Amino acid sequence: MNILMAGYHNPNFVNTMVYREEAIGYLGHRLISFDDRSFLIPGRIRSKVSFLHQWDLRRLNSQLVHLVKDKRPDACFIIGGQRVLPATVQEIKKRGVPAALWTTDVPIDFKNILEAAPFYDQLFCAGSEAADIFHARGFKNVTLVPFGCDPNYHKQVTLGPAEQKQYGHDLVFIGSYYPNRGKLLEAVADLDIGIWGPYWQQLPENSLLKKKAVNIKMNYDQWVRIYNASKINIVVHYQDDKVPCHQASPKLFEAMACGSFVLCDRQKDAAVLFKDKYHLVFFDDADDLREKAAYYLGHEEERKLIAYQGCREVLARHTYQDRFRQMLEILQKG
Repeated sequence: MNILMAGYHNPNFVNTMVYREEAIGYLGHRLISFDDRSFLIPGRIRSKVSFLHQWDLRRLNSQLVHLVKDKRPDACFIIGGQRVLPATVQEIKKRGVPAALWTTDVPIDFKNILEAAPFYDQLFCAGSEAADIFHARGFKNVTLVPFGCDPNYHKQVTLGPAEQKQYGHDLVFIGSYYPNRGKLLEAVADLDIGIWGPYWQQLPENSLLKKKAVNIKMNYDQWVRIYNASKINIVVHYQDDKVPCHQASPKLFEAMACGSFVLCDRQKDAAVLFKDKYHLVFFDDADDLREKAAYYLGHEEERKLIAYQGCREVLARHTYQDRFRQMLEILQKG
């Protein structure tokens, strides 16, 4: 099959779009790629001048329609969906091309998505919060399809002594700073914890985490080494108490694929996908995080067994090949 995929390509880092696109090739299909953020006008201008943003957005959508006309794909996947207009999905469908949406972000910016939703053949959702919104509006063609891992990128690697010293910690957290994450991680700030990610300079000045957090944006090869070097990886999902977020983070699958033992907040979708104390271990609050971190640091064999079982599970059931195999089957059945 010829499959067109539209989404965002980060020019500086390997992102989930790369894993999705490569999964198409692994499954034996031909990929037609479209970057839905290739704006002509810089974002700092578009954010201030609405009509320029709308002009550039319409130009991008016109390019996508012309690509469909030219390449005549057998299926079209829209990743995210915020920048694809309803008329564009209609034009794709007029040419006999099945069109599917795969939502990815927390539903902060959902206006365009909801306007275009009636015209998609299938609505796939990385998180149940998006599926709940669609179901509440009466859509039936909705399927929960979480993120996943790519074993060609997320894997166990052998580290030399220098890398082990550089990256190795009892506890690690990789991800952007959010207040809920900072508050939880304060509970283990006195332990051997390493933190990597952007915006951690926003920590309060009196935080014990200040000296432990490296304010950095990293490519996958660096955080794969961190996962491999450390004993426990902590996953704390984004929450702001305003917008619902139930989806299981990509980092959850990626860390487990690296053979890392994961301590995860009890996120709704993650708790459905994985078995507590078998594939990973869930914690409920800051006190529970500290207690379980101490326990599993002191029980190495138990920790390694859970990490092994989690790794085996994600590689068997939660790769991006698995995701596209499932979605293509649903899309073809109609």
